Amino acid sequence: MKTNSSKKSRRHDRLAEWFIRIGGILVIVAVVWILVMIARVAMPLFYPSHADISSSCSLPSQLKDIKVVASGSDDSRQQVFLLDDSGSFHCIEASSGRLMETIKVPSIPKGATRILSTDPFGKSTYNLLWNNDAVSSITIAFTASSDTSAKPSVSAALTANDDLFFDGHGPVQRAFVRRIEDKGAMRVDQLANGHFAVLHRLVEKDLLDNESTKISTAKIEDKLPGTITAAILDQKGHYLYAGTDNGWVLRWDVSEPGAPRLIDTVAATGGIAVTSLNVALGDISLAIGDAHGGYAAWFPVTSAGSGQDKLLTRIHTFPNHKGAVVMIAPSFRNKSLLSLDAAGVLRIDHTTSERTLVTLPKGASPSRQATLSAQGTALTVLEASGAVTVWNLDIPHPEVSLGTLFGKIWYEGYDKPEYVWQSSSATDDFEPKMSLMPLLFGTIKATAFAMLFAIPLALCGALYTSQFMAPQLKSRIKPAVEIMAAIPSVVVGFLAGLWLAPLVDKSLLALFTTMAIVPALVFVFLMFWRKVTTASPLERLSRGKEFVILIPIILFGVYLSWHLSGLVEASFFSGDFKQWLYGSLGVRYDQRNCIIISIALGFAVIPIIFTIAEDAISNVPRNLTAASLALGASRWQTAWRVVLPSALPGVFSAVMIGFGRAIGETMIVLMATGNTPIMSWSVFNGLRSLSANIAVEIPEAPLDGSLYRVLFLSAVLLFIFTFIINTIAEALRQRFRKKYGRY
Repeated sequence: MKTNSSKKSRRHDRLAEWFIRIGGILVIVAVVWILVMIARVAMPLFYPSHADISSSCSLPSQLKDIKVVASGSDDSRQQVFLLDDSGSFHCIEASSGRLMETIKVPSIPKGATRILSTDPFGKSTYNLLWNNDAVSSITIAFTASSDTSAKPSVSAALTANDDLFFDGHGPVQRAFVRRIEDKGAMRVDQLANGHFAVLHRLVEKDLLDNESTKISTAKIEDKLPGTITAAILDQKGHYLYAGTDNGWVLRWDVSEPGAPRLIDTVAATGGIAVTSLNVALGDISLAIGDAHGGYAAWFPVTSAGSGQDKLLTRIHTFPNHKGAVVMIAPSFRNKSLLSLDAAGVLRIDHTTSERTLVTLPKGASPSRQATLSAQGTALTVLEASGAVTVWNLDIPHPEVSLGTLFGKIWYEGYDKPEYVWQSSSATDDFEPKMSLMPLLFGTIKATAFAMLFAIPLALCGALYTSQFMAPQLKSRIKPAVEIMAAIPSVVVGFLAGLWLAPLVDKSLLALFTTMAIVPALVFVFLMFWRKVTTASPLERLSRGKEFVILIPIILFGVYLSWHLSGLVEASFFSGDFKQWLYGSLGVRYDQRNCIIISIALGFAVIPIIFTIAEDAISNVPRNLTAASLALGASRWQTAWRVVLPSALPGVFSAVMIGFGRAIGETMIVLMATGNTPIMSWSVFNGLRSLSANIAVEIPEAPLDGSLYRVLFLSAVLLFIFTFIINTIAEALRQRFRKKYGRY
C-alpha cells in the first residue's frame, strides 16, 4: 500500500514538473513573440530608401527640338508633361513615349510669343514670364477615369490663375509672383542690372463690398557685395533671397508695401559662387548650393545684437556634390530637397535628419530637368538627349534617424539644438519633432520620484509591522494595505489629477511645512514617551501599538503646519510662494507636477513593496532574532542588523518589482503629470513618460506612418529597459542570496 502511494506521489511530482517546465517555456515564448511582433512594426523606420525606374521613354520625334521650360508627371506615373517655351503643354504616355495630347496654355498675354522662365509655385502651379515681360499663371491638374474595367487613364487639365496675372512693365531677367493672403498678389522682378523691383497689388473692400485695387512699387537698390547669380522668393512672399558670385547671401523683407528692408548679408560659402537657392517646405529653411558642390541648409536664428530680427545661420550641412549645384527643388510633402549638380547626379536629402535619402545614378546624357510629383512619390528626369525617365520613389520615413530619435536637433524656429517631442501641428509644413529623449527622461523621472516616496514608507512599514507591531493589530493592518493594491490605477490617477493636484496647488507651502513639522513632532513625542513609559505598566500596554498612539500626533502636526504655512508665506515669501519661486528662482509651478505623481504613483507601488518585503522579513527564522536578543541586542538593533540583512534578497526583490510596476504605469502618469515632454529635474514641473505617450498618441497616429512606428519603437525600448532592469535585479538578488545564505 505504501509502495503504491509512493509511486503515485512520484508520478504526480513528475507530471507537475513537466507542467511547470512547459508553462515556463510558453511564458518565455509568449514574451519573446510579443517583443518580435512589436519590433517588426518599428524596424521599417530604419530601412533604407530606394528609387526604381517606373518607366523610360524617348521624346516623340515632333518634340525633339522644343525648348522645355517645365516638366513633371502625375503621381500615378502614367503621364509625363512637358511645357515648351512657346506655351504648349504636351502630355506623353510614360511607358511608350506616345504623344497623347497638346494643350495651349490659357490666358497668354497679348503680344507674348515665348516663355523666358518659369517660377514653380505650390505643388502644381507655374508662373510664366513671357518675352513681353508679362507674367501669367497656370495650374496643372490630373484626374483619373472612373472606368474600373481596365487600367484607369489619366487626363490633364490647365487652369489659368487670373489673380496672379501681371502686365509687363520693363525688361526683366526673372520674375516671382506670389499671392498675398486675402489681400491680393505681389511680383518681384530681377532686373537686368542685378537689382530687384517689387510690386504689390492690394485689393481692398469697403463696407459695401466694393473692391478697389491699390498698386505700390519699390526698387531694391542696396549696395550688393557681388553680382547676383541666384535668387528665390519664398512661397508666402515674405522674404527674397539672393546669392552672389563671391559667396554672399542677402535677405530682404518684401512682405509689406514700401521700401523692402535688407535684413541679412552673410558670407555663406567662403567666397565660392552661389549657384542655386531654394526654400524648403514651410519657408523657413534656405538651401544654398555653390560652384564647388557645397550644399547646406540655413535658417534665421536669434543672435546677440540683432534686435528683433533673426539672422541666417548655417544649421544642416549635407555631403558635397561632385560638381556645382545647378538646381535645388523642395518636396511639398516634407522637408526633403531635390538637388542636381553639373555632373548630372541627382540626390534627395532631408533637412531635419540630414539624411541622404536617394542618390540617382547619372544617365547616358546630362540631366536637363528634374521634378518631384505633388505627392513626392515620383521623380521625372529629362536628359539632354531627349530621354525621359520616371522614377518610383520609396521614401517612407525621411525624418527619422538615430540622430533625430536620440540626439539634439536644431529645429526650425529654435535658437539652439534641443531634445523635443512634438509629433503634430495645425499646419502641413510642420517639422516633426520625435526625439525619444524627453520621454525616456520623463519615464526615469516619474519612477525615481515615486520610488523615493514609496520605498522608505513601504520598507519601514514592513519592518515595523513584522518586528514590532502587535499580532492583533498586524492582522488588520496588513490586509488593509494589501487591499490598496486592488484599487484600479485609473481611479488613483483620477483622484490625483482632479482632487490632489488642486489641493496641493492651494496649499503648496503647507505641504513643505508638514514635511518639516510632522517628523519633528513625532521625534520629540517619541523621546518624551520613551522617558515616561520606561519600566512602567504603560510600556507593556503600548508595546506593538505605538503606531496607533502616533496618529493623533501626526494629525496635530498636519493641522499645525496648515495654519503656520500662511504666516511663513507672508513673512518670508511676500505672501505668494509660487510667485516667489518664479521671480527669485525662475522656477515655474505646474499644477500637475512630480509632487503629484510621486504621491499618486507611490500610493500604487507601496502595497506591492510592503507585502513582499513584510513576507520576506517575517520568514527570517525566529532563532536568529532570539539569539540576537539573548546576546543583549535591543529589538531595533536586532531588526536592523540581523533580520533586515537576512531578508535582504526578498526585500530587494520587493523593491525591484515595485520599480517595474512604476516604470510601466500608464493611467496614473497620464492623468497626473500634465504630459509635458520637458527635460527638467524640478519637482514643480510635469513630464511625459513612454507609456503615457503611447496612450496619448496612438489613437491619432496614421497607420504605418512615422509617428505610428516610433510609438512602437517606444514600446520596444520600454520592454528592453524593463528587461535590463529586471535582469540586473535578479543578478543582484542571487548575489545577496549567496552572501546571506538563505534567500
